[in-house]
Amino acid sequence: MSGAPVLLTSGDPAGIGPEIAVKAWAAGSRFVWLGDPRHLPDGTAWREISDLGTPLTSGPLAVLRHDFAAPALPGQPVPGNAAGVIQVIERAVALVIAGQASAVCTAPINKKALKDGAGFAFPGHTEFLAHLAGVNRVVMMLACPDLRVVPVTIHIPLSEVPAALTAELLEDTIRITHAALIRDFGLTHPRLAVAGLNPHAGEGGAMGWEDERMIRPLVARLTAEGMAIRGPLSADTMFHAAARAGYDAAICAYHDQALIPIKTLDFAGGVNVTLGLPFVRTSPDHGTAYDIAGKGVADPTSLLAALRMAQEMTARR
Repeated sequence: MSGAPVLLTSGDPAGIGPEIAVKAWAAGSRFVWLGDPRHLPDGTAWREISDLGTPLTSGPLAVLRHDFAAPALPGQPVPGNAAGVIQVIERAVALVIAGQASAVCTAPINKKALKDGAGFAFPGHTEFLAHLAGVNRVVMMLACPDLRVVPVTIHIPLSEVPAALTAELLEDTIRITHAALIRDFGLTHPRLAVAGLNPHAGEGGAMGWEDERMIRPLVARLTAEGMAIRGPLSADTMFHAAARAGYDAAICAYHDQALIPIKTLDFAGGVNVTLGLPFVRTSPDHGTAYDIAGKGVADPTSLLAALRMAQEMTARR
């Protein structure tokens, strides 16, 4: 895989993906953009790449062409293009598994647009990538320089979290995260902090028994194995600067418990990383932003961070 490029998928062409790709290239990031050149901003200089071993230098944006059914309408998803968005993800995964690309960085998609236009049957990118890679369980990590967070349950209603948060799921999430911190982030002895499900981590059962009966025994067992792990911890005291200095990643019970602190700390620069795949995948931590698509004001900071992290993770592997 030496010399193979990072592939950046086009994402939803009605969103900001194409324009932030052009901005990231102009900022000096080097990758191959996989998509339909018609969807790039007007006037974009691009060159078609047929051999992914071609050196990536300054000049026009490097494009691996994938034609879609229709032009793009900024801010207005075109149903006929939904299949193309899905095909680009599938193609990127096939190329990285074949060793022709070093990593996949995905621009944002809109799940509803894909469902409406092509019957997309997955809750999101993460679950689709796991399906394509043939793995049963992956982990979503959000990372920025000051914090790494992992939600154990992701895109489900809050009312379903207590039943979904099983000891098996939590243990798998912890082990996948621990292994990835060693392999992909270069930490020889990662330190993990596990947030409680309930306020004050259940306060000894006064606010729920899940923390005492499920999380605490699991953490004790993993500690006995030699893992540097603490919990369950009260989530409301885990994310100030002094607390963050005590761990390398926070394992959180549900989506917002993880994403609110990282988006508060670094809204523009967070990166979505999928752990547990047989290849590196990162993504900017934002959506399609239909409301500003095509206006030229989209911020590429998160994409630049995602591309940089993909390259760093690949180098460590």
